[in-house]
Amino acid sequence: NQVLEMFDHAYSNYMEHAYPADELMPLTCRGRIRGQEPSRGDVDDALGKFSLTLIDTLDTLVVLNKTKEFEEAVKKVIKDVNLDNDIVVSVFETNIRVLGGLLGGHSVAIMLKEKGEYMQWYNGELLHMAKELGYKLLPAFNTTSGLPYPRVNLKFGVRHPEARTGTETDTCTACAGTLILEFAALSRFTGTSIFEEYARKALDFIWEKRQRSSNLVGVTINIHTGDWVRKDSGVGAGIDSYYEYLLKAYVLLGDDSFLERFNTHYDAIMRYISQPPLLLDVHIHKPMLNARTWMDSLLAFFPGLQVLKGDIRPAIETHEMLYQVIKKHNFLPEAFTTDFRVHWAQHPLRPEFAESTYFLYKATGDPYYLEVGKTLIENLNKYARVPCGFAAMKDVRTGSHEDRMDSFFLAEMFKYLYLLFADKDDMIFDIEDYIFTTEAHLLPLWLSTTNQTISKKNTTTEYTELDDSNFDWTCPNTQILFPNDPMFAQSIREPLKNVVDKSCPRGISRAEESLGSGPKPPLRARDFMASNPEHLEILKKMGVSLIHLKDGRVQLVQHAVQAASSLDAEDGLRFMQEMIELSSQQQKEQQLPPRAVQIVSHPFFGRVVLTAGPAQFGMDLSKHRAGTRGFVATIKPYNGCSEITNPEAVKEKIALMQRGQCMFAEKARNIQKAGAIGGIVIDDNEGSSSDTAPLFQMAGDGKNTDDITIPMLFLFNKEGNIILDAIREYEAVEVLLSDKAKDRDLEMENMDQKLSENDSHKQNSEEATSASQDVGAVTEEPEEGESSDGTDPDSLSPAHTDSDSVSISNQDSYVPGTDEASAPEPACTQGDHQPQEQQTETESNSKVNWDNKVQPMESILADWNEDIEAFEMMEKDEL
Repeated sequence: NQVLEMFDHAYSNYMEHAYPADELMPLTCRGRIRGQEPSRGDVDDALGKFSLTLIDTLDTLVVLNKTKEFEEAVKKVIKDVNLDNDIVVSVFETNIRVLGGLLGGHSVAIMLKEKGEYMQWYNGELLHMAKELGYKLLPAFNTTSGLPYPRVNLKFGVRHPEARTGTETDTCTACAGTLILEFAALSRFTGTSIFEEYARKALDFIWEKRQRSSNLVGVTINIHTGDWVRKDSGVGAGIDSYYEYLLKAYVLLGDDSFLERFNTHYDAIMRYISQPPLLLDVHIHKPMLNARTWMDSLLAFFPGLQVLKGDIRPAIETHEMLYQVIKKHNFLPEAFTTDFRVHWAQHPLRPEFAESTYFLYKATGDPYYLEVGKTLIENLNKYARVPCGFAAMKDVRTGSHEDRMDSFFLAEMFKYLYLLFADKDDMIFDIEDYIFTTEAHLLPLWLSTTNQTISKKNTTTEYTELDDSNFDWTCPNTQILFPNDPMFAQSIREPLKNVVDKSCPRGISRAEESLGSGPKPPLRARDFMASNPEHLEILKKMGVSLIHLKDGRVQLVQHAVQAASSLDAEDGLRFMQEMIELSSQQQKEQQLPPRAVQIVSHPFFGRVVLTAGPAQFGMDLSKHRAGTRGFVATIKPYNGCSEITNPEAVKEKIALMQRGQCMFAEKARNIQKAGAIGGIVIDDNEGSSSDTAPLFQMAGDGKNTDDITIPMLFLFNKEGNIILDAIREYEAVEVLLSDKAKDRDLEMENMDQKLSENDSHKQNSEEATSASQDVGAVTEEPEEGESSDGTDPDSLSPAHTDSDSVSISNQDSYVPGTDEASAPEPACTQGDHQPQEQQTETESNSKVNWDNKVQPMESILADWNEDIEAFEMMEKDEL
């Protein structure tokens, strides 16, 4: 019932405030229309002016037993949605969300029609729309390889003068390999075989281009040549649903070749990528070498896929690790390190973890997973729910929001949560008759015997030579997986229950694995001390030499040919890369973290959290955990650059002022003198947002600022307008300034059950956005000739090399850094922030320098350079 109520809150707000727009902007209570909002880059490729959220939600309505709403929604889609827009969209997103949504809607519509109560008027209209969309996606496949272009113009296709697309050369593996379910279903529903043929051709090409020695695929591939552009491999972003669709294509279509391919890849994943409970990216040509020291949140789908495959133990282990990360941060950060710290702080309400929770509960029957689901529901209501829906988290550390509610939140999250708690008699149909696409759309299993135009068994010699003797050819029966041991799942979880908070991750190092229990694990960058003779000896063995520079720094240079062995050379390369990452991370950690501005008065009650930039002066909110709470008041003059003329309005309140015309510290002194208990500076640059600009710290004026004792925070223009609009509508607006959002006022909220929240701030608000994950370096505010001593926002980019020599300057100290599963047992520190002062023996500037000395190039050196270039590219990557 609670899931139904939450769905109603999200769906009704979308229909009331956003439809027919593609998505709801829940902070400003309006629809997101592409071209009318600041571009978010590739994220906007999902929006095609085709009422995306409604189409994506169609079959969810039926799963949640909302058949009347479904009937109305289908009529709206048929009547209102136009697929012939002159707009460039992602082939992948349009396939899984729109084509999948139309096919899922058609699947449940014909089921309801057969039952005889609803949809009696339905005559395949959604299928006709799906076929129209399928033809609009086909021009993207006009490549020699058969891999589709990543984008297509719905009206003009690709490579047309007016298409504005078709010049791309690369696509992600998941983008090209996540088509077969929807395209094959479209072919089998309609009898038009071309769709399934094109999707199969793309899958065949990826299979042919796999790395033959490791049987892994890379993240990005050239759609014309088939060359791997990014050669790292994992189960997360860029690859995830390719593996999912191989197994599910076998289930839906009954073609043995898909299972053979999946089993081959799965064997490689478990051999190289799986380091229980972690799943770490590796290089496809050197699969024993980890390619990153962090994991992205999209891999949370993988335990669910392992359940479908019948490999329950690793599914339980990885799921438990992910759950502990959620318990630590309330949500799964977009990326997190192997020692479970935040790498990318956003959380766009992704459903993958809920999906895996559902599948594990179905497989084990363990009520533990119902408790997990309850935690997910409580966190969504507590931290993401806002008056106009549910808002994505911009920063899980501060609890700040982003003006975003993706269509997949309605399409998947509520579907999986409802199914997790639903009994059979809560459902109006048997969910076991359907398979879930990657967007959780329902496709009926009877399609396997309908309109088969392609032979079921691929009998090429390549497949018959594959050794799949280790794999079962039947789906696992959960009733015999755990026949006499209801404690099975708990026994697997138990050793992992403290993995995040009370112990440090440790796996078997590659050296230990290959040589038994012999040598110690390799030296890690975080442990290195330039004054330790033993460490210097280890460096020499790894081909790394140390040079003392005149300015007091030490420089490290690696020559792979000087290493004692190839294994030592690999360790040396990993050590150098760790040192580069550690240096970059240390510079970032010197910045103050973002702060939170939380609106706590009616009708918000703490449900809207805005990310704010901190100040280098005034009260340090991280040391005053309660924060500063008070009503806001606009000062006169608004810029705060002279004595405040309305002190009676400002006294004992939090002052709002505009950026510009004087230094931040001067504004703070003026409002403090007028009796304000805190201050919020709002950017005067119209339309600025932390979505598109790096957050920064407000610096002092070069003088002693100890006299400033009140907290000061900075909001970009769009975030600031959220508060200003609230004042216009509700007059008395109370906010909390803190280092992290606090629990909302549930007691007050319960007293206010009949809020007029849907009308509260829907017309005048500008787009609200929240925290950038990394706070940039100090920015001051001099104007009209005043000088500044602030530094530029942090823009550290990875260094570049084109030889086998890597040199970086390092400090003679023990410094915090990212840790891999193969790390030796370090001394653990509790919590997310490891205090630098506890770990650093001597401080010095840490920079990245590169030595371009060229050594004789042999094939192994070319490999090292390839690795280094891959590392650099990964540093730049974003999900």
